[in-house]
Amino acid sequence: MQAMSAQAGSGCHAVNGARGRGGPRGAMAVVSWVGQVGAAAILAQTLFFKFTGAPESVYIFTKVGAEPWGRIGSGVVELIAAVLLLVPRTAGVGAVLSLGVISGAIVSHLTMLGIRIPNQDGPGDDGGLLFGLACVVFAASGVVAVIRRRELPVIGRRL
Repeated sequence: MQAMSAQAGSGCHAVNGARGRGGPRGAMAVVSWVGQVGAAAILAQTLFFKFTGAPESVYIFTKVGAEPWGRIGSGVVELIAAVLLLVPRTAGVGAVLSLGVISGAIVSHLTMLGIRIPNQDGPGDDGGLLFGLACVVFAASGVVAVIRRRELPVIGRRL
């Protein structure tokens, strides 16, 4: 009977994906890392456009009434989130921070910008690419936050 409960206890860790401060193991670790690297790569890729004042970024933040400080400020937060996502010890915090900043982007698209952003250097639009990337970051960060929830400071032990 004790052997069965020991096996059930160890299986529990594999199912929920976390083992204390050691982080996720096995398949959950792979899923977490794919989400972490994917979200961080997308967040980092957009930084060039935000920090150089690319026409699309200026258009977006002008339209929402937050140019230039919103563009620069969100870029700084995205940079911090991307770095935190890539450090195993802080990946959960990075995921939560990423969820916060990307939620603002998604809400802005749905309420003020629209799904498609007009090209600023020619005809047409982005075909919803920026909105789609925001949704990917949201989903990936959400998965990472759930997998690494026990590693979150203050509230992690209660989850």
